[in-house]
Amino acid sequence: MRRSLPILFTVACVATANAATNPFFTKSTLPFRTPRFDKIKDTDYAPAIETGMKKQLAETDVIANNAKAPTFENTIVAMEKSGELLTRAVKVFFNLTQSNTNDAMQKIEGDVAPKLAAHQDAIFMNPKLFARVKTLYDKRDSLALDAEGTYLVERYYRQFIRAGAQLSDADRASLRKLNEEEAALNADFRKRLLADTDASAVVVDNVADLAGAGPGEIAAFAQTAKAKGLTGKWAIALQNTTQQPPIAYLQNRALRERIFKASIERGNHGGPNDTRADVTRLAQLRADKARLLGYANYGGWVLDDQMARTSDNAFKLMTDLVPASTAKARDEAAALQKMVGTEFTLQPWDWEFYASRLRSQQYALDDSQVRPYFELDHVLKDGVFYAANRLYGITFKERKDLPVYNPDVRVFEVFDTDGSPLALFYADYFARPNKSGGAWMDTFVDQSKLMGTKPVVVNVCNFTKPAPGQPAFLTFDDVNGMFHEFGHALHGMFSNVHYPYLTGTSVPRDFGEVPSQFNEHWALEPAVLANYAKHYKTGERLPQDIVDKIKRARTFDQGYALTEYLAAALVDMAWHTIPPGSPLQDVSAFEPAALLRFNIAMNEVPPRYHTTYFSHIWGSSYAAGYYAYLWSEVIEDDAYYWFKERGGMTRAIGQRFRDMVLSRGGSQDAAVMYRAFRGRDPIVEPLLIERGLKPEPVQ
Repeated sequence: MRRSLPILFTVACVATANAATNPFFTKSTLPFRTPRFDKIKDTDYAPAIETGMKKQLAETDVIANNAKAPTFENTIVAMEKSGELLTRAVKVFFNLTQSNTNDAMQKIEGDVAPKLAAHQDAIFMNPKLFARVKTLYDKRDSLALDAEGTYLVERYYRQFIRAGAQLSDADRASLRKLNEEEAALNADFRKRLLADTDASAVVVDNVADLAGAGPGEIAAFAQTAKAKGLTGKWAIALQNTTQQPPIAYLQNRALRERIFKASIERGNHGGPNDTRADVTRLAQLRADKARLLGYANYGGWVLDDQMARTSDNAFKLMTDLVPASTAKARDEAAALQKMVGTEFTLQPWDWEFYASRLRSQQYALDDSQVRPYFELDHVLKDGVFYAANRLYGITFKERKDLPVYNPDVRVFEVFDTDGSPLALFYADYFARPNKSGGAWMDTFVDQSKLMGTKPVVVNVCNFTKPAPGQPAFLTFDDVNGMFHEFGHALHGMFSNVHYPYLTGTSVPRDFGEVPSQFNEHWALEPAVLANYAKHYKTGERLPQDIVDKIKRARTFDQGYALTEYLAAALVDMAWHTIPPGSPLQDVSAFEPAALLRFNIAMNEVPPRYHTTYFSHIWGSSYAAGYYAYLWSEVIEDDAYYWFKERGGMTRAIGQRFRDMVLSRGGSQDAAVMYRAFRGRDPIVEPLLIERGLKPEPVQ
């Protein structure tokens, strides 16, 4: 404790000295107030964050101690306006610690994460501030507010309750300690996993071992090795999932096994990057947090604020699908074993390889023949952007005059139907060693009428970067990923709310994936596909027979895909429903036991993420929430079938979806919002049809 005082004093002095030059201390003068990436230095973050916290606490203290009776303006709106400096700084900092980090930023993250957790607690556990919010909540129906304002009061009140505002002083103190420890462990987990994923790249000495890879892949592997100082070798970098894309085409079985084992051993092999201590303590302390807040387990606390409402509801959705999913996966495994013959027993590192061959046999579909038709720039401009124009009327123009945080990043200005500026869109598509695995959307600036801001949105992916001068080719899964993340981007871009708290993707986690998964459907829309799927050299459209094969192959291997997802989602929920007071768990025993308990343990189909590299739940915000993709899939497939019933991709129904769903942010209950759009609650049949688990009705 005594050591922290000099540190904070020093930082405050530095912040004062740097206020004139630190780009976070003033609003950006660039279009859309987009960050000054050309001026931001690593040394700017800590002073801006520390000073931002100090200023926001001063602002909230003024609100809490206001002698005047609480009003919507002097309490709720005043809170919405607080913390501008802090918001500017953390929006950039935490985006870049995920997508473009370095040792200095990781050190800062480890330092500030627990302080930020304490900062949030200082606001939401402030008894005077809570008393003002409660007064407004209790008489919200008589405040003469519009629907958005009333819902904002309700959201604030609920947030205070969920943060522990009603706890005793002793319990609030305990919760603060747990929150600070959790924040520090989150940061530590991300740091260890990033380092271990980079260190686990599989190095190949002989190019002959790469048989099955195309020239582009081999060149990319060579480039990765060169970046690691391994000239004359080839290095296969790992993605965040259990299965790795090269396993689908590499003919060398021993190399496939090496890649698979390198993937599943991340965080689980001892040494400085082992994550087991982090994850087991995170699970334990989250259970203890739940007890303090009055819940039986952490999943109960998380889901109380989601559409699912209870962990039992989430478990039921998942476990109801396990029998059909695993039955189909076993049939698929038998078909693959038949291909293998008696030479060996099918293993996880064989599945993708033989599934690719079986798909090629059944549908005559060869990824190496398809990839030249999916050149990244064509997919982006003539596919993703084109679909958005067809549905919503928006247009795009690349901006090369705005600074970026990495040379690979591109910037596009987005214009509304009337030609007025709508948003900025940053596209960061290529993998690099200092980027976390996976794909995501985030914002640098949120839309808010109160603050006078328009959205600045970023999509981040981890596609293989081509060798210099070569085009970037995508698999159809990559194409799907681009459409998915851009669905999130649209959710942020179309936000049309007054208050920052309710902006864009500020919705329940299990509704947040609806816009993204819904947008995937347009990747195979005939008019869209014909516009972007063109050979990068000849301009020839993807032949119709291949298009038909892609569509027919959509339900291929869906037993595997759904089973690996359900396994991961059930493992997540198992970790987050352990009772408070439980001892630290043994990862090597806990996860297998959970898979057996849910009847989803299959050697050939490992979870999409094993515990030790499950970044969604330990390093991000999906704890007790990975089920949300499935919950959202029920809703978005139901919405897509509404579109199909009305003629598919038209501007009129696209506008309805934008107006009634995508633009509303978190300004009303998600179930009420969807019911108003659809005319009823969602049903599960469209998902079953899309997954190939139920036949489509004959028209």
